[in-house]
Amino acid sequence: MDFERIEIEFSDRFAYITLNRPDKLNALDRKTRSELLIALDEVEKSSARVMMLKGSGRAFAAGADIYELSKRSPLECIDFAKFGTDLFTRIEELEIPSIAIINGFALGAGCELAMACDIRVASFKAKFGLPEINLGIIPGSGGTQRLPRLVGMGMAKKLILTGEMISAEEAYRIGLIDVLVDEKELMNKAKEIGMKIAEKSPVAVSFAKKAVNAYYSMSLKDGLKYELSLFSVLVSTEDAKEGLKAFMEKRKPEFKGK
Repeated sequence: MDFERIEIEFSDRFAYITLNRPDKLNALDRKTRSELLIALDEVEKSSARVMMLKGSGRAFAAGADIYELSKRSPLECIDFAKFGTDLFTRIEELEIPSIAIINGFALGAGCELAMACDIRVASFKAKFGLPEINLGIIPGSGGTQRLPRLVGMGMAKKLILTGEMISAEEAYRIGLIDVLVDEKELMNKAKEIGMKIAEKSPVAVSFAKKAVNAYYSMSLKDGLKYELSLFSVLVSTEDAKEGLKAFMEKRKPEFKGK
């Protein structure tokens, strides 16, 4: 399929998705979100082991398209927000890990999109914020739920209630992003992390992601049971047998995803 708002490429076990509306700072309008949803289908059908998500130009994504949103009825705005919630949850629940590569603005829905990814790598030029309160609304696609899980309740309330924009250094300090590098090192660092993941058993990576994500919805007691159930399945896989054998033979394992 030909996309108008995004680009997708597959290379070296990676799926690269680029938001491509640089003139609009990659604002996430309805069409962009729809194309992202279709792109996720292509990623899941591929042999990619890691998804890389970035923006073109001066932004990762500078939020929703406010001009589009202002023309919608309240019911249409609710539907638009729900679409975003479902899309970002889909990213969060992908079988393969996702890495957000952030160089520039990640505001509003753009920040929510970054938070839905598993790992966030940013340059010192990045800026973050959930400014919806300045428009008389609140984050509507996961911001109020994912932000406190990343930075803590107090800091999340401060950022959401003030609507302030913060620097990449501050975002790194509070735990909103995981890796902070110079702009020229951004893509290489993301690839370095992605390659470390891609070399592992894709079954184990997928199960590890499921286990960690269970933190959101399960008590510690239930989470421990879930972790054990996943571990019990993994120990009987070919990849687990290969991993143990390679360790004993002092060689690099060759995982096949079985």
